[in-house]
Amino acid sequence: MALSDPDVSDLVDSLSLDEKCSLVRGAADPEGTATGYVPGVPRLDIPELRLADGPLGIRIPGRSSTAFPASIAVAATFDPELARRQGVAMAREAKASGQHAVLGPGLNLIRVPNCGRNFEYYAEDPVVTADFAAAVVEGIQSEDVLATPKHYVANNQETKRLVVSAEVGERALRELYLPGFEAAVEAGAGSVMTAYNRVNGTHMSDHRRLVTEVLKDEWGFDGYVVSDWFGTASAVGAATAGLDLEMPGISLEALHEAFGIDPDAEMLEEGDDESIPAGETTTPRFATELKSAVESGAVPADRLDDMVARILGQMARIGLLDGDWGDGGALDTPDHRDLAETLAARGTVLLKNDDGALPLSDDADVALVGPGVAEAMLGGGGSSEVNPAREVSALEGIRARTDGSVAFEPGVERVVTPSFFDDGPADGGDHADDFPGGKTPDIDAAADCAREADVAVVVVRDATTEGADRETLRLPGGQDELVEAVADAADRTVVVVQSGGPVELPWRDSVDAVVESWYPGQADGDALASVLYGDVDPSGRLPVTFAPEDSYPTAAEERFPGVDDEAQYDEGVFVGYRHFDAADADAEPTYPFGHGLSYATFEYGDAEVRGDDAVAVAVTNASDRDGREVVQAYVRPPAVAGVERPTRELAGYAAVEVAAGETETVELSLSEHAFRRYDESDGWTVDAGEYVVEVGRSSRDVRAETTVSR
Repeated sequence: MALSDPDVSDLVDSLSLDEKCSLVRGAADPEGTATGYVPGVPRLDIPELRLADGPLGIRIPGRSSTAFPASIAVAATFDPELARRQGVAMAREAKASGQHAVLGPGLNLIRVPNCGRNFEYYAEDPVVTADFAAAVVEGIQSEDVLATPKHYVANNQETKRLVVSAEVGERALRELYLPGFEAAVEAGAGSVMTAYNRVNGTHMSDHRRLVTEVLKDEWGFDGYVVSDWFGTASAVGAATAGLDLEMPGISLEALHEAFGIDPDAEMLEEGDDESIPAGETTTPRFATELKSAVESGAVPADRLDDMVARILGQMARIGLLDGDWGDGGALDTPDHRDLAETLAARGTVLLKNDDGALPLSDDADVALVGPGVAEAMLGGGGSSEVNPAREVSALEGIRARTDGSVAFEPGVERVVTPSFFDDGPADGGDHADDFPGGKTPDIDAAADCAREADVAVVVVRDATTEGADRETLRLPGGQDELVEAVADAADRTVVVVQSGGPVELPWRDSVDAVVESWYPGQADGDALASVLYGDVDPSGRLPVTFAPEDSYPTAAEERFPGVDDEAQYDEGVFVGYRHFDAADADAEPTYPFGHGLSYATFEYGDAEVRGDDAVAVAVTNASDRDGREVVQAYVRPPAVAGVERPTRELAGYAAVEVAAGETETVELSLSEHAFRRYDESDGWTVDAGEYVVEVGRSSRDVRAETTVSR
């Protein structure tokens, strides 16, 4: 506990009640740079605490930072070390901007494919989520900046996110939704942010069992728990449940004024939901009610002391209390730019590549088609929006890379991502109808352009944002029709999809290649060109399943968006690939979890068990070019009477470089999480028996098998 630190304990004892209350709620930042601000106590030399938005980069109003790829793209690398480096870079950029905490990473599982915030999350799988959670947290904290994993817990949709109750069983919570947060705590996260939603009827800010009993007591979390902005349901309930810091601590109007949030944004509009009376969620609870609650005994005085001590303890941990903080900040450096490009390229997934359509030849004449090719796809809308110092569009990147000609046609009108802020759309630019060279949207012109080229590259995108879910997984704005028209006209068609999660691809059989590049951030064009022309092997793999919208387990209304403000999680642990493995044959995924092609050809040898928790396999690059492979291991459990378990669960993976003609022996550590299940009576249980370990290229492409015993 933080109160065990004698210096912190002495500070707490020296504070007045008013000073203690001022340290557990936000205030308006006089500089207007921090997303969340605690003013400190000058009388005792307690400095201010500044919290900055993440997790795609550091958002400082009016300033630029490196715009990294979306988190889902980072997870598609299947390389947590790259994520750790991103955490280090974001922490250094936070320091350079005078910010002490990063509000990220986002760790909610991708349960609902329509969720507008999926781009901020890592995967539909808890092992991948946990690995990337730990890596990013370690990176951020290593630079004496506080990581704030969010949104704890079961914030898997944006629709009615302020009131919806995730009606979820303990087994699903333990096996799917909690592991990422537990891994973040084990990695040293200094803070955790609670979600807006309710879980089994109780708002997360007031959820004593999950906040105090699980997070703090069971996992030993000694940092502070902060609310999401205006996410505090009550003062007494939240404080006694374990919430330590309320944000933003000021009114909605003051927030709009201080941070430039668009008053018309759908993030937290008062009264926009019949079940939320105007002002009900935007009143700063701790500012107005906490002091009197402590004086009356409704909130014990030692609970307030613990709240303060947890915050001061983390400030002491990073050197704020002794003035030893601030060295090592760096903003928009060449290394950060290179890392942003590496992440974007490594996270790019080659979904389809018929007859060697890719890579492109250096001198191919290209028809570049699509409404967004003249601007970099930076990310989705919401608190994660970043303003980069530089950005490279697909048009710029391909023109800089090729020796051939590049003709451009937009085809359809721009697809604009809504922004929360006053400085324009989240995806750049201010005018929906402005295109280079005075081009106007015209599908026929795009088809004519494609007909004259050696290859047509069509770049399509969705538009997702915090605060709203997608109504459909189809691409917006006539882009599907554009792809069909170009495919009919062109000799060869390559489609690049920039999306925040799964999308439907009704034209995939009509095109030669499909590339998923997610939201690649500021290095969009350079990263895309490096993959399309073969400078980089497309080594990304899907961290989510692509499938028809009506085949996901959340296609039922009672599961999403819910009925009577309750979303039933009665699919249990059968989310993502677990669902598709268990479903009937007519629910086949379009592209399975873990899928991704390479320009190289890989052959697998036999799988070999090494000890109790590892398996090894020889991987040979049987082509004449170097490649990067992601080797994956899945565990199939023994049958147990009366227990339903997924057919297979991811247990380990490794991204490896294999030179042309060479063989690498790849050893995969097997996560115990894949072997155990949670029993509501007995807790974590590992059933005795033989477990099949499948090694391959995706959840549906198994190349070798072996068995281990438990």
